[in-house]
Amino acid sequence: MSDDPTQTAAVSELAHRALRGDEAAFLELYDRLARRLHGTALRLLGNREEAEDVIQETFITFLDKAATDPPANPGGWLHRVAVNQCLDRLRRRQRYPEDAIEAAPEGAAPPSRGLRLDLERAVAALPDGAREVLLLHDVEGLKHREIAEQLGISIGGSKSQLFRARALVRTTLEPTPPEAGGAA
Repeated sequence: MSDDPTQTAAVSELAHRALRGDEAAFLELYDRLARRLHGTALRLLGNREEAEDVIQETFITFLDKAATDPPANPGGWLHRVAVNQCLDRLRRRQRYPEDAIEAAPEGAAPPSRGLRLDLERAVAALPDGAREVLLLHDVEGLKHREIAEQLGISIGGSKSQLFRARALVRTTLEPTPPEAGGAA
């Protein structure tokens, strides 16, 4: 999550202490990472309450799962868990679009809400690897080197997945041309 090795080392130390039951270390870890993770979740989901839920679930998952298999890069691990939880929520919205429409803020302009739902559906329909790279690069602003490191892929693979994801989203969002002949 950070290019600064001292910051990464500090987060790793806090995470390991938190997993050993050090409550103060857990609170400091939460204070250091929650704001950025919340920003990520909010940008992906567009809903403050849902983003807050994702952060809570992310840290609960950290305590449950990382305790048995501590991650080498806890900050990156937490970021990936948060992004995956957001993607799961977006998939659920795609499966149950009426829930997403009802959850839209009152007074939202119908065209932008429709476009937003179309974009959410297009992104949610992407293959997992392409979707993760697209969100990490275009939404989170991570560089291909950081994405490759976080996802365990090559830099070229990251670039390829981003190109593929953008092309698929463009294709999905393109208006369908009117049928020739006009038969209705």
